[in-house]
Amino acid sequence: MLKDLLLSSRPLSWVNTAFPFAAAYYLTTGAIDLTLVLGTIFFLVPYNLAMYGINDVFDYESDLRNPRKGGVEGALLAPRMHRPTLIAASVTTLPFLVYLVAVGNPLSWFVLLVSMFAVVAYSVKGLRFKERPFLDSLTSSTHFVSPTIYALVLAGAVFTPQLWAILAAFFLWGIASHAFGAVQDVLADRAAEISSIATVIGARATTRFAVYAYLAGGLLLLFSDWPGPLAAILVLPYIAMCAPFWNITDATAESANRGWRKFLALNFVTGFFVTMLLIWWALIR
Repeated sequence: MLKDLLLSSRPLSWVNTAFPFAAAYYLTTGAIDLTLVLGTIFFLVPYNLAMYGINDVFDYESDLRNPRKGGVEGALLAPRMHRPTLIAASVTTLPFLVYLVAVGNPLSWFVLLVSMFAVVAYSVKGLRFKERPFLDSLTSSTHFVSPTIYALVLAGAVFTPQLWAILAAFFLWGIASHAFGAVQDVLADRAAEISSIATVIGARATTRFAVYAYLAGGLLLLFSDWPGPLAAILVLPYIAMCAPFWNITDATAESANRGWRKFLALNFVTGFFVTMLLIWWALIR
């Protein structure tokens, strides 16, 4: 059971939500306190178990048709694990949410509410934002950007135009990443009658949309505080990742998984350079 829960939480993606929270909170407050520790733990494991676990439960029928499910790219949860997964997601998130609400303020409560709503709304029946083209990419990006915004609000950061440029660039990165990730699932999603940005506008248009979104995010970073503009270079590997699939067709959409596997590895390399830039920024401010 624990192995299934661990696989369902997508360990390769833990850092994508925990690091942005930790970095934003620490760079704003300069303090290593209980809120930093508990918030980082929350966005490291429980948050991801809730986000991906709920998704695996409600996507079971389509995941059966998806050849890439059943490994690091997503668990194929047996029906017997559905209820335990939902219970585990609830039990592990609740204590952290109680603490974060207790130490927060009305604005931080609102951001946290939006973040958790996006986690649930993406997958559960009756909402299923993942089946609403374009809203699916917007919601997915919210999953990754909201921990950063939450940390900034919780820590009392001043939202300057330069900071907004960084957040907008991050949001575009999330939109592009989700869109490109959806390309490889076009056939499986259509077989399961699931709509997505990729099933609606097609694999080729979605891939090109992702490239443009990555590019727009890079351009926005040029308006951030130094050395932030250097981060614009980091979008180039993502564009290069998508480039081989510029003329992909719906029939060959599953081949985009080669690019997606590169994406998973690229995130760690990008994270390293972003960390270096953040350290540089902290030293010169």
